[in-house]
Amino acid sequence: MAKVYFYYSAMNAGKSTVLLQSSYNYHERGMRTMLFVPAIDTRSGSGRIESRIGLHADAMPLPAEENVFEHVKSAHAAQPVACVLVDEAQFLSRAQVEQLTDVADRLGIPVLCYGLRTDFQGQLFPGSGALLGLADNLIELKTICHCGRKATMNLRVGPDGRAVKEGAQVEIGGNERYVAMCRRHYKDALGQPA
Repeated sequence: MAKVYFYYSAMNAGKSTVLLQSSYNYHERGMRTMLFVPAIDTRSGSGRIESRIGLHADAMPLPAEENVFEHVKSAHAAQPVACVLVDEAQFLSRAQVEQLTDVADRLGIPVLCYGLRTDFQGQLFPGSGALLGLADNLIELKTICHCGRKATMNLRVGPDGRAVKEGAQVEIGGNERYVAMCRRHYKDALGQPA
């Protein structure tokens, strides 16, 4: 039975690297994968997954309204798909997460999703919340705070390097906008009592 996996973490834990390695492992065995990235994430260009260590691959940009199940079903009918991999899965809609469960349940294709659990205010993203509730397996990828403890929070910083407390949930950015921190140092950066 195929499953839906959600690999989650704070920023800079190597999620894209692990995704690209997983896809490579399938290809090395002569199997076809389908890579998706939400269309909203254009940091590396539209339809491109790129890791901080320089690995990259083309992916299908996934608009918020697109039915991913129908897309995979059509591609699978033309040529078998061994695995579906989704980067930045926090940006998926709940409907798309449900469609990915159909890819696993109805088409028998494993689905590997990689993304953030929470935003810069510690709130779940819609896609992450749906995956936490619907995925068969939850796997935390770990990264560290500057103090050496496990980082679980994503601090948004402004151009001056200071913590940003308010704003839209989605603001695409990398190391110039976000810093992974443990909860204690996250609260300290926001000026909250520990």
